Amino acid sequence: MGLPAALRSRIKPNSEKNDPSSPSSPSAKEQAVENDNASFKRATRLRRYFALSASFAYLLSWIFLVLVLIGNTHPRAVLSGIYFFKLDLADIIPTSVPNASLINSIAQSIGLHDFYQVGLWNFCEGYINTGITFCSEPTTLYWFNPVEILMNELLSGATIALPTDVITILDVLRITSQIMFGFFLTAAVLAFLMVLLSPLAVSSRWWSLPLAVVSFLEMMLILAASIVGSVISIAFKYAAEAQKELNIHAEVGVRMFVFMWLATGFSIWAFAVHSGMGCCCTSKRDLKIGRRVVREGRGVRN
Repeated sequence: MGLPAALRSRIKPNSEKNDPSSPSSPSAKEQAVENDNASFKRATRLRRYFALSASFAYLLSWIFLVLVLIGNTHPRAVLSGIYFFKLDLADIIPTSVPNASLINSIAQSIGLHDFYQVGLWNFCEGYINTGITFCSEPTTLYWFNPVEILMNELLSGATIALPTDVITILDVLRITSQIMFGFFLTAAVLAFLMVLLSPLAVSSRWWSLPLAVVSFLEMMLILAASIVGSVISIAFKYAAEAQKELNIHAEVGVRMFVFMWLATGFSIWAFAVHSGMGCCCTSKRDLKIGRRVVREGRGVRN
């Protein structure tokens, strides 16, 4: 005896219930979700790569900025070689002057060191044969005042003539050094934050605007600080060696220059990436709101 037609229509075969290709089966839904996620990842791949490259660039920039910040703070093998400029006073009296060696020895005996090198936080001094013997306490907004340092180290009543050009630029040196200090420190903080925040640009173009603004600010700070540091070091070298009567030598710190300009270069690249992501590369939000549509096998279309 057959079942009524209405009842038979409500009963589905077990094979249909367990069919994985059925739209209502759990496996099909999971497969659809996986396909959607895979499509989203393919569609946003380029943007994700650029965001990660910006984050990695900021990480490298931050590492080099840290080296700039801690350079010359302690008399250790690596840190002692990171400085902006170095004054060599070992032979301050030229050998052409009678008894020059004796006069230089006397200058050392009354407190004058062979060399002085300057970092962002302090200065270090020492002798050629023994190396660095003392580093001053790291000071916020530090600036190198050669007149004050040399006069404090010489014995009471002793004086030393310094080139006029060095004395005239002291005020400029103080202001620019303090500006450079603040810019480097702020840029280091922003670079660290951008390491963490840069991947947010993958989710939406709206993140690109604030990230690009912060990126531009960080780039300008580190660029300005690097320019100021370079100008100060080169100008101080020129001014110290301008007076031929005194046999003062000065050298620019190569490592410091390399580190701060590498940090600047990575920041410029990161800013360019964030600027480009404001108008290019598909974001997750573009796909969700339908601004961009994923077509299987054809990528993304507007």
